[in-house]
Amino acid sequence: MKKNILAALMLGALLTATAACNTVRGVGDDLKSVADAVDDET
Repeated sequence: MKKNILAALMLGALLTATAACNTVRGVGDDLKSVADAVDDET
């Protein structure tokens, strides 16, 4: 179950990063938010 949640979060982060982030700072912010979400789940 946790693998499915993690996979969904990673896919969401990838889609968000490719669709919305045009700068290195934006990608860093997205990666940080994904890391925070994963930390909250574990």
